[in-house]
Amino acid sequence: MQKDLKDRLADILEFTREKNPLCFQITNYVTVNDCANVTLAIGASPAMADEKKEVESLVNIASSLYLNIGTINKRVKKSILKATKKANKLDIPVILDPVGIGVSKFRKDLVDNLLKNYKIAVVRGNISEIKAILNVSSKSKGADASFEDLENIENSIKLANKLAKKYKTVVAITGKVDVISNGKEVATIENESDDLPKITGTGCMCTSLVASFCGAKKDMIFEATVLGVLTMALNGELATISSKSSGLGTFYKELFNKISKFDRAILLSKAKINLV
Repeated sequence: MQKDLKDRLADILEFTREKNPLCFQITNYVTVNDCANVTLAIGASPAMADEKKEVESLVNIASSLYLNIGTINKRVKKSILKATKKANKLDIPVILDPVGIGVSKFRKDLVDNLLKNYKIAVVRGNISEIKAILNVSSKSKGADASFEDLENIENSIKLANKLAKKYKTVVAITGKVDVISNGKEVATIENESDDLPKITGTGCMCTSLVASFCGAKKDMIFEATVLGVLTMALNGELATISSKSSGLGTFYKELFNKISKFDRAILLSKAKINLV
């Protein structure tokens, strides 16, 4: 009998800490330290680099490749394409965070190239970023979703399904209610924290978590993505409760504390997940 989704997620969580997968991350310089630390907090190992001459060597020893275009430039673009080509050759899952894709043609062209010409296992973004990939009208606010783009859950599911089917990938749209789709199955997560959008890098860190779990269980990409998004949403919720009125500095610290202590019991008792 197939295990319940929550039990499958708990298995991946425990397996990740046992396996300690190496997650190679070509990410942005604003959040690189937080991404490395959250990867460690969940039990994986981070490798942060973007030199074109060494990316293939790092892909060779990695369990997953995380691409983040938050501070993209021509030099890093070349490294991203070279690393992605190598990862595809080795069947290593590639996880893409299209940060701020709507602000420039340079970013949009790179993401379009990656999705059309390479195998991308997961795309994780906010609603504005996902709409921009699909060329749906969006009022981008850089790395943040615009207020005008925050729509009902049914529309988020529709967009996630459309993108997942178009590129045969798993799509995660994070927001007040998170939506994850592989084009066939859809999961929603209702754990939430109003503090997560108030500190830099929680989206980038969420994608690091997704990449960590995908590196541990590349045969369960949909579940690994759900778990990555859940880990940020649920522990953000718990961090808000424990930090109360202490301020964002305490919340930031508590977020890492909660993620580092996240376990099966907490997941099973507090996760608010639905399959739709």
